[in-house]
Amino acid sequence: MWSIRIAIVVLVVAAIGISVVPILVMLDLLEGGTGWGLCPGGLEGCESPYTAPFEFLVILSIGLFLVILAIRLVMKLARRLQAESFQVSAPESQPPPG
Repeated sequence: MWSIRIAIVVLVVAAIGISVVPILVMLDLLEGGTGWGLCPGGLEGCESPYTAPFEFLVILSIGLFLVILAIRLVMKLARRLQAESFQVSAPESQPPPG
């Protein structure tokens, strides 16, 4: 059960990381950087200023979707394991006394 909890924490941290990346890229571009390689020459020298952000958005959206899907699958597995561990077995039928 601990491994499932650790997996969920790792996946949640990954989802938060994927969500924060666009903000960090924009801050880097505003400070005159390359936007983590999105525009190697900065905003002025960006070869594809209109398509690069959309490609970046698609990649991040797919990544976030996959991480959320993995979280749902791990949670479903955790619920199934918990239900199996707390399942009460039916008492064996005993013959009536006498």
